[in-house]
Amino acid sequence: MLMDLYTAAGEQVGDTLWQVYPRPQMKRDSYLNLNGLWDFSCNYPTEHQKILVPFCPESKLSSVGEHFPEGGMLTYRRMFTLPDGFNKGSVILHIGAADQETTVFLNKKKVCCHKGGYEAFCCDITAVLAEENELVITCVDNLYDQSLPYGKQVLPEKRGGMWYTPVSGIWQTVWLESVPETYIEKLHIENRGYSVKISIEPALSGTVTVAELGSFQLVDGSVTITPEEPRLWSPENPYLYDFTVQAGEDRVESYFAIRSLEIKKIGAYQRLCLNGKPYFFHGLLDQGYWPDGLFTPATPQCYCDDILMMKKLGFNTLRKHIKVEAEEFYYQCDKLGMIVFQDMVNNGDYQFFRDTALPTVGLQKLNDKKMHRDAATRKAFREGMSATVRQLKNHPCICYWTIFNEGWGQFDSDAVYEEMKKLDDSRFIDSTSGWFRRKKSDVDSLHIYFGSWKKLKAGEKPLVLSEFGGYCYGVQEHLFNPDKAYGYKACKSLENLNRDLQALYEEKVIPAAEKGLCAAVYTQVSDVEDEINGLLTYDRKVCKADEKMLRAIAQKLQRAVKT
Repeated sequence: MLMDLYTAAGEQVGDTLWQVYPRPQMKRDSYLNLNGLWDFSCNYPTEHQKILVPFCPESKLSSVGEHFPEGGMLTYRRMFTLPDGFNKGSVILHIGAADQETTVFLNKKKVCCHKGGYEAFCCDITAVLAEENELVITCVDNLYDQSLPYGKQVLPEKRGGMWYTPVSGIWQTVWLESVPETYIEKLHIENRGYSVKISIEPALSGTVTVAELGSFQLVDGSVTITPEEPRLWSPENPYLYDFTVQAGEDRVESYFAIRSLEIKKIGAYQRLCLNGKPYFFHGLLDQGYWPDGLFTPATPQCYCDDILMMKKLGFNTLRKHIKVEAEEFYYQCDKLGMIVFQDMVNNGDYQFFRDTALPTVGLQKLNDKKMHRDAATRKAFREGMSATVRQLKNHPCICYWTIFNEGWGQFDSDAVYEEMKKLDDSRFIDSTSGWFRRKKSDVDSLHIYFGSWKKLKAGEKPLVLSEFGGYCYGVQEHLFNPDKAYGYKACKSLENLNRDLQALYEEKVIPAAEKGLCAAVYTQVSDVEDEINGLLTYDRKVCKADEKMLRAIAQKLQRAVKT
């Protein structure tokens, strides 16, 4: 029997929630949050129920707690009025994310459609505003159609192991802002070496003012700033420069960081370098699931709590696995100092024999040009990848993009690598995390859960162990599924878990770091449903790890790459 687990924050959720500004790198003083109780139905029943937005209907925190049949139409409805003086010329409706095909109606008129479950979208609703407004949002999700990115979601009857409860409908903040008729539609922040380029669309005239550096004029909508004595961003010193952009009547607040990413040969090995020096990216797999909110934590503070706990344990990197988070997560990583390795979200079919069984026993070579040949599926992946990079590339915490994971949806990875390079060539790119490697990738990326570590050998590219470990221990009273557990090595006690963890790092990872390994991503931050291989329990109430031991390992790993 599955247990009703809640985080401490989830036990105290009220009707007013997720009030933080949803887009912290492009902040205006105009903001109206529409989260809270909405009318909700599936396929238009005569009676509506209430749902708590931004939680998906499958979650306990939504007050619905049900997954509806695939392809059904989820309908959300609420009324709103604008505060006096809110409208400055145009009013924009924003939806942080909704899974998977969304249509928005205002006052019974269609105002926009969007396809894709992981990215933010918006529409101008000025022309159809009234004194009192009826907002209706419909969402259709169909997991039988695997052409659109779906991540680790599966049909409820197939849930288990490394595949999780599905999510549908709205799962991020819905909000309004008002802007002048001519306004800054997009803000781009590009950090290269010790300079940062700030540009806006459209290319308006204006001024960028950096709190401690002064004012700079935009020329053709852009300016490059190179501080004489830059304060460099790192997990150890996550310094952010606050700035504002003023263009005509529009003003936005933002921030940037100065940090460099490069690959250098240090001694005999190719190393990943942060701010000109070899750096060991000591990471954890971060699935971004919560027992009470699923895709959405009960409060934004939950992001901070996870990040700070992992830093306390000595980690400096999170691999955000097969999911795109609300921008608040990346903002907290920027501010608190946590590097992010960001995955793209997979689509296409998964085959256990091809994608997991054969590679696990060593058959890891496969020509991917003819894999997942459906044109619509390939197009949807490319569009999702492009949307992810556009949405997140301003965040300095993101240092590394992962395109394909373990063959899931993989196709023509050399060509997709080139497409990613055009989207963003300022970060490290891992084309094929785990196996099925082709020619083009900035790193050699391997997964090792079983068998020999002899294949973990540095070559012409920086070596990354992008998944390993997964040691399991289930803490009673904190298990989602007491009858079934999933992981890669069972430990009989917390003492055994920490002893085995220490041995894994001391005997395997640290020696590999001395011989060229640049990054290692342990599985994982927390338990997730049947998986009990987290350093935290799924409800985040128990930390299984020995802090003193792990912090000592973190110090040894940094020393290893500098020798």
